Amino acid sequence: MTILIVLLCIALLIVLISVFKINAFLSFLMVSIIAGLALGIPPAKIPSSIEKGMGDVLGSLTIIIIVGAMLGKLVAESGAAQKIAQVSMGIFGTKYIQWAMVLTGFLIGIPLYYGIGFVLMVPLIFSVVYRYKLPALYIGLPMLAALSVTHGFLPPHPSPAALVIQFKADMGLTLLYGLAVAIPAIIIGGPIFSSTLKAIPASPMASFKAKELTEEQLPNGFKSFFTALLPVILLAAASFLPMILKSDSALFPYILFAGSPSIVMLIVLIAATWLLGLSQGKKTTEIMTIYSDALKDIAMILLIIAGSGALKQILTESGVSNQIADYLQDVNAEPLFLAWMIAAIIRFCVGSATVAGLTTAGIIIPLMEHSHTNPNLMVLAVGAGSLMFSHVNDAGFWMFKEYFGLTLKDTFKSWALMESIVGIVGLAGVLLLNIVIA
Repeated sequence: MTILIVLLCIALLIVLISVFKINAFLSFLMVSIIAGLALGIPPAKIPSSIEKGMGDVLGSLTIIIIVGAMLGKLVAESGAAQKIAQVSMGIFGTKYIQWAMVLTGFLIGIPLYYGIGFVLMVPLIFSVVYRYKLPALYIGLPMLAALSVTHGFLPPHPSPAALVIQFKADMGLTLLYGLAVAIPAIIIGGPIFSSTLKAIPASPMASFKAKELTEEQLPNGFKSFFTALLPVILLAAASFLPMILKSDSALFPYILFAGSPSIVMLIVLIAATWLLGLSQGKKTTEIMTIYSDALKDIAMILLIIAGSGALKQILTESGVSNQIADYLQDVNAEPLFLAWMIAAIIRFCVGSATVAGLTTAGIIIPLMEHSHTNPNLMVLAVGAGSLMFSHVNDAGFWMFKEYFGLTLKDTFKSWALMESIVGIVGLAGVLLLNIVIA
Protein backbone atom coordinates (compact mmCIF):
# COMPACT_ATOMS: atom_id res chain seq x y z
CA MET A 1 0.00 0.00 0.00
CA THR A 2 2.79 2.44 0.86
CA ILE A 3 4.48 1.84 -2.49
CA LEU A 4 1.18 2.51 -4.24
CA ILE A 5 0.88 5.80 -2.35
CA VAL A 6 4.34 6.85 -3.52
CA LEU A 7 3.55 5.93 -7.12
CA LEU A 8 0.32 7.91 -6.95
CA CYS A 9 2.18 10.91 -5.48
CA ILE A 10 4.76 10.80 -8.26
CA ALA A 11 1.94 10.52 -10.79
CA LEU A 12 0.29 13.53 -9.15
CA LEU A 13 3.55 15.48 -9.40
CA ILE A 14 3.74 14.66 -13.10
CA VAL A 15 0.12 15.67 -13.69
CA LEU A 16 0.47 18.95 -11.79
CA ILE A 17 3.56 19.94 -13.78
CA SER A 18 2.74 18.63 -17.25
CA VAL A 19 -1.07 18.75 -17.43
CA PHE A 20 -2.08 21.62 -15.16
CA LYS A 21 1.17 23.55 -15.74
CA ILE A 22 1.65 24.22 -12.04
CA ASN A 23 5.04 25.65 -11.12
CA ALA A 24 7.43 22.75 -10.36
CA PHE A 25 8.44 24.15 -6.96
CA LEU A 26 4.83 24.56 -5.85
CA SER A 27 4.04 21.11 -7.22
CA PHE A 28 6.83 19.58 -5.15
CA LEU A 29 5.58 21.34 -2.00
CA MET A 30 1.95 20.25 -2.49
CA VAL A 31 2.91 16.66 -3.27
CA SER A 32 5.29 16.56 -0.28
CA ILE A 33 2.47 17.58 2.07
CA ILE A 34 0.03 15.10 0.53
CA ALA A 35 2.63 12.32 0.63
CA GLY A 36 3.43 13.05 4.27
CA LEU A 37 -0.22 12.87 5.31
CA ALA A 38 -0.90 9.74 3.23
CA LEU A 39 2.18 7.94 4.56
CA GLY A 40 1.27 8.53 8.19
CA ILE A 41 3.75 11.22 9.19
CA PRO A 42 2.22 13.29 12.05
CA PRO A 43 0.81 16.51 10.55
CA ALA A 44 2.72 18.67 13.04
CA LYS A 45 6.00 17.14 11.87
CA ILE A 46 5.48 17.62 8.12
CA PRO A 47 6.48 21.33 7.94
CA SER A 48 9.77 20.71 9.77
CA SER A 49 10.49 17.70 7.54
CA ILE A 50 9.94 19.81 4.43
CA GLU A 51 12.17 22.59 5.78
CA LYS A 52 14.90 20.11 6.71
CA GLY A 53 14.83 18.50 3.28
CA MET A 54 15.06 21.86 1.55
CA GLY A 55 17.88 23.03 3.81
CA ASP A 56 19.91 19.84 3.46
CA VAL A 57 19.95 19.85 -0.32
CA LEU A 58 20.44 23.61 -0.72
CA GLY A 59 23.07 23.93 1.98
CA SER A 60 25.67 22.12 -0.08
CA LEU A 61 24.56 23.34 -3.51
CA THR A 62 23.69 27.01 -3.23
CA ILE A 63 27.26 28.30 -3.61
CA ILE A 64 28.01 25.98 -6.55
CA ILE A 65 24.88 26.88 -8.49
CA ILE A 66 24.89 30.62 -7.82
CA VAL A 67 28.61 31.11 -8.46
CA GLY A 68 28.36 28.84 -11.52
CA ALA A 69 25.57 31.01 -12.92
CA MET A 70 27.64 34.15 -12.40
CA LEU A 71 30.59 32.53 -14.17
CA GLY A 72 28.42 31.43 -17.08
CA LYS A 73 26.90 34.87 -17.49
CA LEU A 74 30.33 36.50 -17.55
CA VAL A 75 31.62 33.99 -20.12
CA ALA A 76 28.66 34.92 -22.32
CA GLU A 77 28.70 38.68 -21.83
CA SER A 78 32.48 39.06 -22.18
CA GLY A 79 32.58 37.39 -25.59
CA ALA A 80 34.71 34.47 -24.33
CA ALA A 81 32.21 31.97 -25.75
CA GLN A 82 32.30 33.71 -29.13
CA LYS A 83 36.11 33.64 -29.08
CA ILE A 84 36.16 29.91 -28.29
CA ALA A 85 33.93 29.31 -31.31
CA GLN A 86 36.16 31.40 -33.59
CA VAL A 87 39.37 29.67 -32.51
CA SER A 88 37.83 26.20 -32.79
CA MET A 89 36.62 26.87 -36.33
CA GLY A 90 40.00 28.32 -37.27
CA ILE A 91 41.75 25.14 -36.10
CA PHE A 92 39.43 22.61 -37.73
CA GLY A 93 38.60 24.44 -40.97
CA THR A 94 35.56 23.94 -43.20
CA LYS A 95 36.13 20.23 -43.82
CA TYR A 96 35.97 19.35 -40.11
CA ILE A 97 33.69 22.16 -39.08
CA GLN A 98 31.31 19.76 -37.27
CA TRP A 99 34.11 18.89 -34.88
CA ALA A 100 34.78 22.55 -34.28
CA MET A 101 31.14 22.96 -33.29
CA VAL A 102 31.32 19.91 -31.00
CA LEU A 103 34.42 21.24 -29.26
CA THR A 104 32.89 24.69 -28.92
CA GLY A 105 29.65 23.33 -27.50
CA PHE A 106 31.52 21.10 -25.08
CA LEU A 107 33.87 23.79 -23.77
CA ILE A 108 31.12 26.38 -23.50
CA GLY A 109 28.72 23.83 -22.02
CA ILE A 110 30.98 23.19 -19.01
CA PRO A 111 30.64 26.67 -17.42
CA LEU A 112 27.34 27.75 -19.03
CA TYR A 113 23.87 26.63 -18.01
CA TYR A 114 21.97 25.01 -20.83
CA GLY A 115 19.47 27.77 -21.55
CA ILE A 116 22.16 30.45 -21.62
CA GLY A 117 24.42 28.32 -23.81
CA PHE A 118 21.59 27.51 -26.20
CA VAL A 119 20.58 31.12 -26.76
CA LEU A 120 24.22 32.19 -27.07
CA MET A 121 25.24 29.46 -29.52
CA VAL A 122 22.36 29.65 -31.99
CA PRO A 123 23.49 32.97 -33.55
CA LEU A 124 27.02 31.54 -33.88
CA ILE A 125 25.61 28.40 -35.50
CA PHE A 126 23.75 30.39 -38.12
CA SER A 127 26.69 32.69 -38.78
CA VAL A 128 28.65 29.56 -39.74
CA VAL A 129 25.69 28.23 -41.76
CA TYR A 130 25.43 31.46 -43.77
CA ARG A 131 29.20 31.83 -44.19
CA TYR A 132 29.82 28.32 -45.50
CA LYS A 133 26.35 27.63 -46.98
CA LEU A 134 25.88 24.40 -45.02
CA PRO A 135 22.70 22.72 -43.67
CA ALA A 136 21.73 24.21 -40.31
CA LEU A 137 21.03 20.94 -38.51
CA TYR A 138 24.25 19.41 -39.83
CA ILE A 139 26.15 22.28 -38.21
CA GLY A 140 23.98 23.05 -35.18
CA LEU A 141 23.01 19.66 -33.77
CA PRO A 142 26.58 18.58 -32.86
CA MET A 143 27.06 21.72 -30.80
CA LEU A 144 23.67 21.39 -29.09
CA ALA A 145 24.29 17.69 -28.40
CA ALA A 146 27.47 18.71 -26.57
CA LEU A 147 25.57 21.35 -24.61
CA SER A 148 22.87 18.84 -23.68
CA VAL A 149 25.31 16.16 -22.55
CA THR A 150 27.31 18.53 -20.34
CA HIS A 151 24.01 19.69 -18.81
CA GLY A 152 22.89 16.14 -18.01
CA PHE A 153 26.18 14.43 -17.12
CA LEU A 154 28.77 16.85 -15.80
CA PRO A 155 29.09 18.84 -12.56
CA PRO A 156 28.91 21.73 -11.79
CA HIS A 157 25.59 21.77 -13.65
CA PRO A 158 22.65 21.79 -11.21
CA SER A 159 21.23 18.27 -11.64
CA PRO A 160 24.55 16.34 -11.70
CA ALA A 161 25.91 18.46 -8.84
CA ALA A 162 22.77 17.84 -6.78
CA LEU A 163 22.96 14.10 -7.51
CA VAL A 164 26.61 14.03 -6.44
CA ILE A 165 25.59 15.48 -3.08
CA GLN A 166 22.58 13.21 -2.61
CA PHE A 167 24.42 10.03 -3.64
CA LYS A 168 27.50 11.05 -1.60
CA ALA A 169 29.65 10.71 -4.71
CA ASP A 170 32.96 12.41 -5.43
CA MET A 171 32.59 15.52 -7.57
CA GLY A 172 36.00 15.13 -9.25
CA LEU A 173 35.65 11.42 -10.01
CA THR A 174 32.11 11.92 -11.28
CA LEU A 175 33.42 14.61 -13.62
CA LEU A 176 36.21 12.34 -14.90
CA TYR A 177 33.88 9.37 -15.41
CA GLY A 178 31.38 11.75 -16.94
CA LEU A 179 33.91 12.94 -19.50
CA ALA A 180 34.57 9.32 -20.51
CA VAL A 181 30.84 8.71 -20.99
CA ALA A 182 30.07 12.10 -22.52
CA ILE A 183 32.56 11.96 -25.41
CA PRO A 184 31.09 8.92 -27.24
CA ALA A 185 27.54 10.15 -26.51
CA ILE A 186 28.33 13.52 -28.11
CA ILE A 187 30.07 11.98 -31.13
CA ILE A 188 27.24 9.54 -31.90
CA GLY A 189 24.37 11.92 -31.07
CA GLY A 190 26.11 14.89 -32.72
CA PRO A 191 28.30 14.58 -35.85
CA ILE A 192 27.30 11.01 -36.77
CA PHE A 193 23.55 11.43 -36.29
CA SER A 194 23.38 14.95 -37.76
CA SER A 195 25.00 13.68 -40.96
CA THR A 196 21.69 11.95 -41.69
CA LEU A 197 19.70 15.20 -41.37
CA LYS A 198 21.18 17.33 -44.18
CA ALA A 199 17.92 17.28 -46.13
CA ILE A 200 15.84 18.85 -43.34
CA PRO A 201 15.39 22.58 -44.02
CA ALA A 202 15.77 25.16 -41.26
CA SER A 203 15.03 28.88 -41.33
CA PRO A 204 15.80 30.93 -38.22
CA MET A 205 13.57 33.82 -37.21
CA ALA A 206 15.17 37.20 -37.73
CA SER A 207 14.74 38.10 -34.05
CA PHE A 208 17.10 35.26 -33.10
CA LYS A 209 20.06 36.67 -35.02
CA ALA A 210 22.03 38.24 -32.20
CA LYS A 211 24.70 40.89 -32.74
CA GLU A 212 28.24 39.56 -32.40
CA LEU A 213 30.98 41.48 -30.64
CA THR A 214 33.77 42.96 -32.72
CA GLU A 215 37.23 41.38 -32.67
CA GLU A 216 38.56 44.28 -30.58
CA GLN A 217 35.91 43.65 -27.92
CA LEU A 218 36.71 39.95 -27.51
CA PRO A 219 39.11 38.54 -24.91
CA ASN A 220 42.07 36.61 -26.34
CA GLY A 221 42.00 32.86 -26.88
CA PHE A 222 44.05 32.00 -23.79
CA LYS A 223 41.75 33.89 -21.43
CA SER A 224 38.65 32.37 -23.02
CA PHE A 225 39.80 28.72 -23.04
CA PHE A 226 41.55 28.92 -19.68
CA THR A 227 38.47 30.30 -17.93
CA ALA A 228 36.15 27.72 -19.50
CA LEU A 229 38.43 24.81 -18.58
CA LEU A 230 39.60 26.00 -15.15
CA PRO A 231 36.75 24.27 -13.21
CA VAL A 232 37.65 20.96 -14.87
CA ILE A 233 41.37 21.44 -14.22
CA LEU A 234 40.91 22.22 -10.53
CA LEU A 235 38.38 19.44 -9.85
CA ALA A 236 40.56 16.89 -11.64
CA ALA A 237 43.66 18.03 -9.72
CA ALA A 238 41.77 17.79 -6.44
CA SER A 239 40.94 14.14 -7.20
CA PHE A 240 44.41 13.09 -8.37
CA LEU A 241 46.74 14.94 -5.99
CA PRO A 242 45.55 13.14 -2.82
CA MET A 243 46.40 9.85 -4.55
CA ILE A 244 50.06 10.78 -4.99
CA LEU A 245 50.62 12.71 -1.76
CA LYS A 246 51.22 11.16 1.64
CA SER A 247 48.36 11.57 4.08
CA ASP A 248 50.66 13.43 6.51
CA SER A 249 51.79 15.92 3.86
CA ALA A 250 51.52 19.55 4.92
CA LEU A 251 49.80 20.29 1.62
CA PHE A 252 47.05 17.74 2.15
CA PRO A 253 44.62 19.95 4.17
CA TYR A 254 45.03 22.81 1.70
CA ILE A 255 44.34 20.53 -1.27
CA LEU A 256 41.19 19.25 0.41
CA PHE A 257 40.13 22.86 1.07
CA ALA A 258 40.91 24.11 -2.44
CA GLY A 259 39.37 20.99 -4.00
CA SER A 260 35.97 21.54 -2.43
CA PRO A 261 33.52 22.21 -5.30
CA SER A 262 32.29 25.41 -3.65
CA ILE A 263 35.83 26.74 -3.25
CA VAL A 264 36.75 25.64 -6.78
CA MET A 265 33.85 27.62 -8.24
CA LEU A 266 34.72 30.65 -6.12
CA ILE A 267 38.38 30.51 -7.23
CA VAL A 268 37.31 30.27 -10.87
CA LEU A 269 34.89 33.19 -10.50
CA ILE A 270 37.63 35.36 -8.96
CA ALA A 271 39.98 34.44 -11.82
CA ALA A 272 37.26 35.10 -14.41
CA THR A 273 36.41 38.46 -12.83
CA TRP A 274 39.95 39.59 -13.61
CA LEU A 275 40.58 37.73 -16.88
CA LEU A 276 37.23 38.39 -18.57
CA GLY A 277 36.18 41.50 -16.68
CA LEU A 278 38.62 43.96 -15.15
CA SER A 279 41.48 43.22 -17.56
CA GLN A 280 39.05 43.73 -20.47
CA GLY A 281 38.22 47.25 -19.32
CA LYS A 282 34.96 46.45 -17.54
CA LYS A 283 34.22 48.36 -14.36
CA THR A 284 33.52 46.56 -11.11
CA THR A 285 29.95 47.88 -11.03
CA GLU A 286 29.34 46.54 -14.56
CA ILE A 287 30.63 43.09 -13.60
CA MET A 288 28.50 43.05 -10.44
CA THR A 289 25.45 43.90 -12.56
CA ILE A 290 26.20 40.89 -14.75
CA TYR A 291 26.41 38.73 -11.64
CA SER A 292 23.14 40.09 -10.30
CA ASP A 293 21.40 39.39 -13.60
CA ALA A 294 22.71 35.82 -13.49
CA LEU A 295 20.70 35.11 -10.36
CA LYS A 296 17.49 35.65 -12.30
CA ASP A 297 18.46 32.80 -14.63
CA ILE A 298 18.83 30.19 -11.88
CA ALA A 299 16.35 31.25 -9.19
CA MET A 300 13.76 28.72 -10.33
CA ILE A 301 16.39 25.98 -10.62
CA LEU A 302 17.29 26.52 -6.96
CA LEU A 303 13.63 26.36 -5.96
CA ILE A 304 13.03 23.14 -7.93
CA ILE A 305 16.05 21.56 -6.26
CA ALA A 306 14.75 22.70 -2.85
CA GLY A 307 11.33 21.22 -3.61
CA SER A 308 12.86 17.90 -4.60
CA GLY A 309 14.76 17.86 -1.32
CA ALA A 310 11.48 18.31 0.56
CA LEU A 311 9.88 15.31 -1.14
CA LYS A 312 13.02 13.22 -0.61
CA GLN A 313 12.94 14.00 3.12
CA ILE A 314 9.27 13.03 3.39
CA LEU A 315 9.98 9.70 1.69
CA THR A 316 12.98 9.13 3.94
CA GLU A 317 11.19 9.89 7.21
CA SER A 318 8.16 7.80 6.28
CA GLY A 319 10.40 4.77 5.80
CA VAL A 320 8.85 4.08 2.43
CA SER A 321 12.16 4.55 0.62
CA ASN A 322 13.50 1.44 2.32
CA GLN A 323 10.34 -0.47 1.38
CA ILE A 324 10.77 0.60 -2.24
CA ALA A 325 14.39 -0.50 -2.13
CA ASP A 326 13.40 -3.88 -0.73
CA TYR A 327 10.86 -4.27 -3.51
CA LEU A 328 13.24 -3.16 -6.23
CA GLN A 329 15.91 -5.55 -4.97
CA ASP A 330 13.62 -8.37 -6.06
CA VAL A 331 13.49 -6.91 -9.57
CA ASN A 332 16.01 -8.73 -11.73
CA ALA A 333 17.69 -5.60 -13.11
CA GLU A 334 21.04 -3.88 -12.73
CA PRO A 335 20.56 -0.92 -10.28
CA LEU A 336 22.25 1.45 -12.73
CA PHE A 337 19.83 0.43 -15.49
CA LEU A 338 16.87 0.66 -13.11
CA ALA A 339 17.85 4.20 -12.09
CA TRP A 340 18.25 5.15 -15.76
CA MET A 341 14.83 3.73 -16.60
CA ILE A 342 13.06 5.52 -13.73
CA ALA A 343 14.68 8.84 -14.70
CA ALA A 344 13.76 8.30 -18.37
CA ILE A 345 10.10 7.61 -17.52
CA ILE A 346 9.84 10.69 -15.30
CA ARG A 347 11.58 12.81 -17.94
CA PHE A 348 9.08 11.62 -20.55
CA CYS A 349 6.16 12.54 -18.31
CA VAL A 350 7.46 15.81 -16.82
CA GLY A 351 9.73 17.18 -19.55
CA SER A 352 12.42 18.49 -17.19
CA ALA A 353 15.79 16.76 -16.95
CA THR A 354 16.43 18.42 -13.58
CA VAL A 355 13.10 17.29 -12.10
CA ALA A 356 13.56 13.78 -13.52
CA GLY A 357 17.04 13.42 -12.04
CA LEU A 358 16.22 14.78 -8.61
CA THR A 359 12.95 12.86 -8.29
CA THR A 360 14.73 9.63 -9.20
CA ALA A 361 17.35 10.26 -6.52
CA GLY A 362 14.82 10.07 -3.70
CA ILE A 363 13.58 6.72 -4.98
CA ILE A 364 16.88 5.05 -5.85
CA ILE A 365 19.14 6.05 -2.92
CA PRO A 366 18.15 3.16 -0.60
CA LEU A 367 18.62 0.61 -3.39
CA MET A 368 21.98 2.12 -4.28
CA GLU A 369 23.15 1.85 -0.68
CA HIS A 370 21.91 -1.72 -0.24
CA SER A 371 23.43 -2.89 -3.50
CA HIS A 372 26.71 -0.98 -2.93
CA THR A 373 26.45 0.54 -6.40
CA ASN A 374 29.21 3.00 -7.33
CA PRO A 375 27.68 6.41 -6.49
CA ASN A 376 29.69 8.23 -9.19
CA LEU A 377 28.26 5.93 -11.87
CA MET A 378 24.78 6.25 -10.38
CA VAL A 379 24.96 10.02 -10.93
CA LEU A 380 25.77 9.40 -14.60
CA ALA A 381 23.10 6.71 -15.05
CA VAL A 382 20.40 9.00 -13.68
CA GLY A 383 21.78 11.89 -15.75
CA ALA A 384 21.63 9.80 -18.93
CA GLY A 385 18.06 8.76 -18.20
CA SER A 386 17.04 12.34 -17.53
CA LEU A 387 17.96 13.29 -21.12
CA MET A 388 15.65 10.72 -22.72
CA PHE A 389 12.37 11.30 -24.56
CA SER A 390 12.36 15.09 -24.99
CA HIS A 391 9.05 16.08 -26.58
CA VAL A 392 6.28 18.68 -26.41
CA ASN A 393 6.40 19.10 -22.62
CA ASP A 394 10.09 20.07 -22.71
CA ALA A 395 11.04 23.74 -23.08
CA GLY A 396 14.21 22.73 -24.94
CA PHE A 397 12.10 21.00 -27.60
CA TRP A 398 10.25 24.23 -28.37
CA MET A 399 13.38 26.37 -28.21
CA PHE A 400 15.02 24.16 -30.81
CA LYS A 401 11.91 24.14 -33.02
CA GLU A 402 11.47 27.92 -32.98
CA TYR A 403 15.13 28.90 -33.22
CA PHE A 404 15.69 26.60 -36.21
CA GLY A 405 12.30 27.27 -37.80
CA LEU A 406 11.38 23.56 -37.99
CA THR A 407 8.08 21.77 -38.33
CA LEU A 408 6.88 19.67 -35.41
CA LYS A 409 7.62 16.49 -37.36
CA ASP A 410 11.18 17.55 -38.17
CA THR A 411 11.78 18.55 -34.55
CA PHE A 412 10.88 15.03 -33.46
CA LYS A 413 13.14 13.58 -36.18
CA SER A 414 16.09 15.72 -35.11
CA TRP A 415 16.03 17.10 -31.57
CA ALA A 416 13.91 14.44 -29.84
CA LEU A 417 15.83 11.60 -31.44
CA MET A 418 19.20 13.19 -30.66
CA GLU A 419 18.29 13.49 -26.97
CA SER A 420 17.30 9.82 -26.82
CA ILE A 421 20.49 8.76 -28.62
CA VAL A 422 22.75 10.52 -26.11
CA GLY A 423 20.69 9.04 -23.26
CA ILE A 424 21.06 5.48 -24.59
CA VAL A 425 24.75 5.85 -25.43
CA GLY A 426 25.27 7.37 -21.99
CA LEU A 427 23.70 4.32 -20.34
CA ALA A 428 25.89 1.99 -22.41
CA GLY A 429 28.97 3.94 -21.35
CA VAL A 430 28.00 3.79 -17.68
CA LEU A 431 27.41 0.02 -17.79
CA LEU A 432 30.74 -0.48 -19.56
CA LEU A 433 32.55 1.65 -16.98
CA ASN A 434 30.88 -0.34 -14.22
CA ILE A 435 32.44 -3.52 -15.65
CA VAL A 436 35.86 -1.91 -16.04
CA ILE A 437 36.15 -0.38 -12.57
CA ALA A 438 34.27 -3.08 -10.62
